[in-house]
Amino acid sequence: MQHTIHNLLGFKMAATDGEIGEVKEFYFDDETWDIRYLIVETGNWFSNKKVLIAPQALLVPDWLNKNFPVNLTKEQIKNSPDIDTDQPISHRQEIEMYGHYAWERYGGNAFYAGSSAAVMNLPPGVEEEIIKENDAVDSHANEDPHLRSSQRVSGYHIHATDGDIGHVKDFILDIKTWKITDLLIDTHNWIGGHKVIIPVRHVKEIEWANFKVLLDVSKEYIKECAPFNENSFVFPQNIFEL
Repeated sequence: MQHTIHNLLGFKMAATDGEIGEVKEFYFDDETWDIRYLIVETGNWFSNKKVLIAPQALLVPDWLNKNFPVNLTKEQIKNSPDIDTDQPISHRQEIEMYGHYAWERYGGNAFYAGSSAAVMNLPPGVEEEIIKENDAVDSHANEDPHLRSSQRVSGYHIHATDGDIGHVKDFILDIKTWKITDLLIDTHNWIGGHKVIIPVRHVKEIEWANFKVLLDVSKEYIKECAPFNENSFVFPQNIFEL
């Protein structure tokens, strides 16, 4: 099942003992396109803070009521490491958070992945050794260099092999794998065109300093893409359509 990230913003999130808040943003890995975190703004019960929730904490979504239930308690969330989501997130903070929730750590350049429900119990001292190991590898170790905000990347210019042709409007997300599969590109201001979907496999590079996404296809290729059909990403109105 695929949806635009925009359609998922505002979804409520419910702990096992009550509502947590609502989804405000997504953080993704710019190498694997995995969704690493949902950013949830809590209600008055937790001073309207923003907390990070990994997809592996999610249970079966309630699409009809636009609700993401999770296998966490409000107390677990309240006692989680304090992370300022408006600042770069460090490797150390991620390790502390995953240790707190007993979420699963996985291999690769990113620290953790998002769809497994399994947990890993770290022996005493191992968590600190992981922190030291990563600090040694990355002398800067101040932030996760591959963790990107969907909100901030929206609006980045799209550069084809022969020039600019649009900007990032949204992202297409596969809910089963929690991976971004496509970019939704708005070409209107460049060629008076329409919105089109471009698979992320065509992303050659992202120039973060220049707010630009470089593709390996031409402007003509993008012009010939079928217009985005918004009705294909509308939530079903009854359970029989799921």
